[in-house]
Amino acid sequence: YRSASRSRVMSSRRVKTSLSPSLAVFINSGRHLSAHDGVSTRLKSTTSSCRSVTVADLDKQKTIVQDMLYRIRECNHVPEEVQKDLLDFVVESKKVGKMTGKVAKLLCNSSPPGSDPVFEIIEISGGNSICSLTKAAGDTLEARTDAVMSVMENLRSKGIIEGWRDELLPLSSGFYDESVLLVERAAAPFLGMQQYGVHINGVVKTDSGEEMMWIARRSKTKSKYPGMLDHIVAGGQPAGLGLFENVLKECAEEAGVPEDITLKGIQAVGAVSYEVFEPSSSLGNDCIDGVISRSLLFNYDLELPQDFKPMVVDGEVEEFFLWTIDSIIESMAEDYNDPIKPNCYLVIIDFLLRKGYLSPEIPGYLDVLRELRGGYCG
Repeated sequence: YRSASRSRVMSSRRVKTSLSPSLAVFINSGRHLSAHDGVSTRLKSTTSSCRSVTVADLDKQKTIVQDMLYRIRECNHVPEEVQKDLLDFVVESKKVGKMTGKVAKLLCNSSPPGSDPVFEIIEISGGNSICSLTKAAGDTLEARTDAVMSVMENLRSKGIIEGWRDELLPLSSGFYDESVLLVERAAAPFLGMQQYGVHINGVVKTDSGEEMMWIARRSKTKSKYPGMLDHIVAGGQPAGLGLFENVLKECAEEAGVPEDITLKGIQAVGAVSYEVFEPSSSLGNDCIDGVISRSLLFNYDLELPQDFKPMVVDGEVEEFFLWTIDSIIESMAEDYNDPIKPNCYLVIIDFLLRKGYLSPEIPGYLDVLRELRGGYCG
């Protein structure tokens, strides 16, 4: 996920700033401010001056609003023709997912050879249908988990499900509800289940109080979004782990953040949600028409010391570097050639709104606010 085009970063603006001696960095050098530089830096963002909007700012902020909406809609859109034909996935009379009819039929026909079907399509009142589990799937969490896993492993063996993670996610009708079964993370979109995760804005404040954000570049070996920019720390919410436990774990594993620094600087600040249809063309799979990806991300701000440098620990990241708020906002443009991973923008845009980098007087502000939680929040 994690860095941005060298040609555009910090070179599009020459901003005068007052830095402490420890933050003396070549702001206008035309390169990323890397963790390997051994320094942290902070420049007074020209965009942050938009907190008090002047006439000259209006056109700029209108453009920013449109860029924000573009990035939000990248990962928060289900075409109407797809939406009207989706089947609910129902277990124990609870709606726990949604899928296209073609995916439902694939699941019904993909039990391992010699075993009974695990999935079934049931007609209900009004001529509608739902997808559910058969009696062969059992009636306990463990039995259902094993039965569904046998289908997903079969699809994996055929190359239909890729990027296997060996990470189980809880399937339920809501975050605080009891799980009906556990699902391999790579298979989650095939059930259209609600996934949960934690995303962390790693923020550094300069002596002048201005904010910068640590950005990471995703490893090129990752199965999804290889080489893209990302948050300093982000991760799915696995079964059997609390949110804050996951935050501590991910901070240590992904960026080498010591627990004492995390505990001192972390703050829960809300959540964003999205629902997007991923067509088969984007998946490289012609066995289905597409899958529904649904997520709610719990957002955290982590204020980091000026002298802290994130470290590559688990190999999921290639590098870390500091970005100004201006550079982050610039990267939201549709034609930006090295953008941040799509769902990270929702968390970052929420940060920008909370911190006052966009005036609520700008038309479209409320659209941004509403669409940041366009998916299921439950």
